[in-house]
Amino acid sequence: MKHWKSIVVYRVIAIITFLILLFVQIFLVYNTYKLKDQRYFFSARDIINDAYTRSVSNDKVYPGGQKIIDTFIYNNMSALETLYNKSSTAFNDLGNKVCDSIFTELRNKSNMDSLFAKIIAANKLERDLKYSLVVTDISVTFTINHYIPIYKIGDINPYLNKTIETSSGIIIDGKLTHRDNQNLVTSLFISSPRDHSYRIGFALFVDTPSRYIAVFKQMTPVLVLATFSILLVVLIYFFTFRNWLKQKKLTEMHSDFVNSITHEFHTPLATIIIANKNLQNDKINAHKESILPLTKIIERQSLRLKTLFARVLDITTMNKFTLNKKVFVLGDLLEEILLDYRLMVSDTNIEFVFNKKDDNQKLLLDRFWFTTMLFNIFENAIKYNNSTVKKIEVTLSDNKDTLEIKIQDNGVGMSSGVIKHIFDKFYRDTKNQVKDANGLGLGLFYTRQGIQAHGWKLKVESKDKEGSTFIIIIPKEQLNKNR
Repeated sequence: MKHWKSIVVYRVIAIITFLILLFVQIFLVYNTYKLKDQRYFFSARDIINDAYTRSVSNDKVYPGGQKIIDTFIYNNMSALETLYNKSSTAFNDLGNKVCDSIFTELRNKSNMDSLFAKIIAANKLERDLKYSLVVTDISVTFTINHYIPIYKIGDINPYLNKTIETSSGIIIDGKLTHRDNQNLVTSLFISSPRDHSYRIGFALFVDTPSRYIAVFKQMTPVLVLATFSILLVVLIYFFTFRNWLKQKKLTEMHSDFVNSITHEFHTPLATIIIANKNLQNDKINAHKESILPLTKIIERQSLRLKTLFARVLDITTMNKFTLNKKVFVLGDLLEEILLDYRLMVSDTNIEFVFNKKDDNQKLLLDRFWFTTMLFNIFENAIKYNNSTVKKIEVTLSDNKDTLEIKIQDNGVGMSSGVIKHIFDKFYRDTKNQVKDANGLGLGLFYTRQGIQAHGWKLKVESKDKEGSTFIIIIPKEQLNKNR
């Protein structure tokens, strides 16, 4: 549980760090875009501004526009002044009519297309540039410097064509549809410093139809580097985290292996120590017939210990079973193995039962691996068992085509899902709440390897909380060959 908590913590920290990095990258890319957008078309904008300003230096809106505006304003100046002093409603209505006439005439007689084309050609600018010319304000003054608006952005003029009204002003000419501060080239207010005159405001917007695409193209190196850096960080995190998990697992496996192999050495040593203590017992020494079985136990366990040392010297060879087969009477061998195991666990609440239904069957097998297989099954039967008295029943039966060694316990049992994985390397059932159920998860893996190396079969029958039964199935073909 602690292991998974640490992994979750590292993942959360990594995700938070990645999100911060992603936010910083997005922030930098966005600011780069804003800067590029502001600087885009910068030099061309200055050229157009200078050329356009010079072309209307003695005029308004476009060359010839002042004459149109003067005509409508001055022809109605007296009436506007009279109505301004009498009725604001009548003044506003006349002002709206005058503005409608001005805008209509300016649009009809606009020469801005030709002027803009000349500016582009003369300065060798991009041919796909579009413009929009708008009027932003018209105000009249009856006394100097006191301007009264007859049109300003946002005013409602019932006489105007709604299609030419925009949030930027009244469209006089041009096909540019998007107008903002980034493509504003010129914004002018022209007035006359005298009574009974007017002031007009107008603006020129210029841009390319594919401005955003062009800006993003300029930003391609930045976008590529930002994306690459994010991907690189993700990859570095992935490989670092994966290697960390591997290293962590190897460390845990090393620790588990040391504990497991210590236990493996402890098993024969404990048996030898117990047998030796029995030899030192005066009552046993008084009966010489009791000494021989104990010396045989010490001999067998010493040989097992010797073999175990040889196996540990090159642990990798445990995946490749090199069997040292000899002929054994199967029933007698099982009795010896059970005797050894009984002696090893004599101080615990464990009950062994051996049912031998065949005494004479001989079999060619590797005693070391056969003993190891059975010990692994016994140890799991005891380890995963919460019963007060832990029972292990071993039955040797002779069937029609096979011999069967059945090992049955009264442990916690296994679900079908667990049974599918118990022979997998390093698998351990951690869901069972069993005390001291530690280990490397190799016991049953090597048991199956040993079964397969001998050409036998292993069957498992179990239900959750109802104990387990391991059945080693030995074909009689092997028995017939070895008689």
